[in-house]
Amino acid sequence: MVFLSFVYRFVTNFAFLAMVYFSLNFMEKYPNRAILAILVLVYTGMRAASTLRAFYFYQKIEKLEGETRRLQAPINDGSGGTNARKQIVTDVARLRRDGELKSYMDLFFLALIVLLCVAAIVRQ
Repeated sequence: MVFLSFVYRFVTNFAFLAMVYFSLNFMEKYPNRAILAILVLVYTGMRAASTLRAFYFYQKIEKLEGETRRLQAPINDGSGGTNARKQIVTDVARLRRDGELKSYMDLFFLALIVLLCVAAIVRQ
């Protein structure tokens, strides 16, 4: 299931990249192409800001993971439920790591889209 989420993220980002590429290449008039490129740049900027904000969120989750592991060490002496707690911390760590990888993938495609838009604006 994790692999499918990565494939889905890749396919949707690639589809957006292809849509931008073909849209900008099929525009014949420069003003129309420039307006479309600027609108895509605005949208890309908003998505990039959201993705960068997600990194801040993942950083906070990582701090919570470390604190939970630190506090859990004395509890592991013999109380019940420690396996469930360990599993929860492990699942959260995996989800955080997968989310960070997806965010990196998003940033890569957004950077490619920015390059396409800048090239379309510069090219006359």
